[in-house]
Amino acid sequence: MSEWGALRIRLDALARELAKFGAVGAIGFVVNAVVFNICTHSFDLAVVRSGVIATCVAITTNYVGNRYWTYRHTDRSKRTRELTLFLLFSGIGLVIENGTLALSHYGFGLTSTLADNMAKNVVGLGLGTVFRFWSYRTWVFRALPAQEAMQTAGR
Repeated sequence: MSEWGALRIRLDALARELAKFGAVGAIGFVVNAVVFNICTHSFDLAVVRSGVIATCVAITTNYVGNRYWTYRHTDRSKRTRELTLFLLFSGIGLVIENGTLALSHYGFGLTSTLADNMAKNVVGLGLGTVFRFWSYRTWVFRALPAQEAMQTAGR
């Protein structure tokens, strides 16, 4: 196989992975935004507390979607390790996402509903998503050893 053919196969696989990750993320985004707004407006919780609750609910939704759809073909033999790393990296993403919200709301004084949603669900979630995609595919949902060997041989 030529280098261009191998590169095309790898790029096609990455594109499919990104599309699936994005679809799961879109569902997680809706869950996150709905829970955040319910917590802040119906239960009158503080914005960062609402953000953390919403992100935790979305993390649960995203784990199920990523484990059983996006990365269903990856190694499942070390489930405890996978879940521990998923929660660790999701927790870092949670801090990125809700840290952006806290900075906007408390640091810059942008306290409107629109500003809170933009800080959390656009800027914070965008930054957190980039981090999560990289960390999940690099550390959490590892390829099976045979897949790694085939990918290395194809290079």
